[in-house]
Formats: sequence, structure tokens, C-alpha cells
Amino acid sequence: MDSLVNNGFVVHRAVRSGALLALLIALLLSGCSTDTWRSATRASAGLAPDPLTTPEPVIQVYGADAWGWRGLFAIHTWIAVKPENAMDYTVYEVIGWRERRGLPVLRVEEDIPDRHWYGAKPQLILDRRGEGVGELIDKIAEKAATYPWKNHYQVFPGPNSNTFPAWISREIPELELELPFRAIGSGWVD
Repeated sequence: MDSLVNNGFVVHRAVRSGALLALLIALLLSGCSTDTWRSATRASAGLAPDPLTTPEPVIQVYGADAWGWRGLFAIHTWIAVKPENAMDYTVYEVIGWRERRGLPVLRVEEDIPDRHWYGAKPQLILDRRGEGVGELIDKIAEKAATYPWKNHYQVFPGPNSNTFPAWISREIPELELELPFRAIGSGWVD
């Protein structure tokens, strides 16, 4: 009789554990984008000032939920700058898949500053404009050129996409950039 009770207990415990696991997976997947990375929007979120009507220099730092299940825990961050009277923004960000293609993971290109990150709407983390911002933009460009991990990416613990803005904030303290807790990898530079 003891073996039946033990077997029944083991079966009941396994069923309960399986149900809990299925519930956990369902909850995790419910927060994930159903878009593929190819079909997810990369459109502007309408947060950045129009460069054609904003002559002053602008620095903005954005964060958006990381793609897929990682977005439940982490964000992807990037820096967008527009020098005085510039007609376009330059975006600085680290993208891990570029390493597999033999490209530097640090991407510096003219781009939409506030675009969705593969379907996730960005949030504005820092917005600096006006006097003194032009000098900060120059410092960001100088420091980006010397970023020590521009060809290396590791999701955890870093260096990853959040390591670059954290490194910039350490190198340029007058930027006064503080990344949120969900910017996993930002502490890698400490």
C-alpha cells in the first residue's frame, strides 16, 4: 500500500509541477511580441523633436523592451544626437547580431532617433537640449570612437547594448545619464 501512495504522490506532484511550468511559460509568452523581428515595426514613436524645426542641439537616450521574451526582464538602450542646425539625427547603439556578420557591434549611423525597437515603443530616458549640448555631442562622438568593446557582444553579463550608454555616462559624467534598473549590462563597466 505504501508504494501506491508513494507512486500516487509522485504522479500528483509531477502533474502539479507540469501545470505550474505550463502556466509560467504561458505568462512569459503573453508578454512577448508576436511579430517576427522582420515584421515588427521600426517606425518613429513621435518622441524626438523634428530636426527641420528644431535648430538647437539635442541629445536623447531611449530604452525599449528587448525583443522577444527578454523584454520581460530587460530593455535595449541607445543614444541619439542632433548637432545644432543638423537635418538628421545620429544614433549610437550596440547590436549583438552584427558580431556574427563580422561587423562592429557599435553602430553609428544617421537614423530615426525614436524608432520602435522591433515592435516595442521606446521611452525617453534623457533629453538634453540647448546651451552646452553641442560640446556634449562632440564628446560622445570622441568617446564612441574609443569604445573598448565595439567588436564584442555578450548578452549577459556584458558587454551588451546597455554597456555602451553606461560607459558613455561614466566617461562623460556631465551628461548626467542614469540608466534604469532594467538596463541589464549597464553595471558591466563598473
